[in-house]
Amino acid sequence: MMRRVLFVDDDRAVREALGQTLELAGLKPTLAGSYIEAKDHISTEFEGIVVTDIRMPGKDGFALLDLVQKADAELPVVLLTGEADVPMAVRAMAAGAFDFLEKPCTGKDLLAVVEKALETRARVMEARFSRAAGKRGDAAARILVGSSPVAEGLREAARRAARSGAEVLITGAPGAGNSKLAEVIHLLSTNARRPFVKLAAAGLDVAALEAGFAQAEGGTLYLDEVADLPRPAQFALIELLETRPATRLIAGTYRDLPGEARAGRFHPDLYWRLEALKVRIPSLSERPEDIPALFRHYVATACEQANLRAPEIPPEMTAQLMARDWPGNARALMSEAMRFAMGLEAGEPPEELGLSERMAAVEKSLLAEALTRAGGNATEAASALKLPRKTFYDKLARHGLRPEEYRD
Repeated sequence: MMRRVLFVDDDRAVREALGQTLELAGLKPTLAGSYIEAKDHISTEFEGIVVTDIRMPGKDGFALLDLVQKADAELPVVLLTGEADVPMAVRAMAAGAFDFLEKPCTGKDLLAVVEKALETRARVMEARFSRAAGKRGDAAARILVGSSPVAEGLREAARRAARSGAEVLITGAPGAGNSKLAEVIHLLSTNARRPFVKLAAAGLDVAALEAGFAQAEGGTLYLDEVADLPRPAQFALIELLETRPATRLIAGTYRDLPGEARAGRFHPDLYWRLEALKVRIPSLSERPEDIPALFRHYVATACEQANLRAPEIPPEMTAQLMARDWPGNARALMSEAMRFAMGLEAGEPPEELGLSERMAAVEKSLLAEALTRAGGNATEAASALKLPRKTFYDKLARHGLRPEEYRD
């Protein structure tokens, strides 16, 4: 969350002095000298808090409090009062003000109240975001396709990483989709409405790294293939993580980062900081039952982008896809889906695949698909495939499929 404070006071000296206090504490003050200057910042989307003097020319702090209450009753307002205004401030708290401070106040007292108000606002915004995500299905469910236990494990890992707020290291084989997972983690976080900035680590100099942090402030900076980050930028990154905490770092790599650190090519302090929270993307070979759903998703996406009608995917093609090794993982499967959507020649299936293997792969994919559609209800899935219940269970056992793994 951006730690913003809308500070309103008609006394310029007070405004600038306390504004500087807030800025030195790592906050983001927006200074206003009147109700008129402040009112345009008030909305349900404002993630910070309001600190306002009570006595101001024209519309005063009470008028601003009333405006805030009407716009968003959960937006904290802290009142600054003179000695004679304390009884009024107490009444204002009963009307919805978060707290009040008597002027002149020390920076320590101001920051203590502001931090409490910001924590309250952060909880409110997180709850709102969670409710909205629940209504539409979160980013993990929408973007990370697959019904296998491995796929569900990846979705849960992404959700845990998002909740932590810490730096994340994403690992996986080439083509696994590190940057896509980084974006999912960002979308699941409370800072999802803030920028998501992606930079290639290779050749990145210190100035470009600092610019990336500034651009992503309040959101997420993703460094692709962090093992290629030049040495000067590695030192700078360690410092930026300490001095720019409003920007969250997610790094991705396909390389052996512990080995790079041992060899002295990657700064050990940076490695251990990233190592604290890792998310590994499984290869397609670890979840072949997800390949049909992923391929359909990629075909549908390609057709939507090209304004084409989605073609029917024959079962024999699904079997061929499931039987391949896919060393290029999701990226290679996506390319295959694009060729198929465009009516271009598909990649060659493995020559060693015999008829029985192809038929087994087709059968497994159809069983998994039926279980997915039935939400793990074996009776419903067997009925959809027009199979006797015992035959259906025998086939599930043969292919190592369990109905409970497909239940929500």
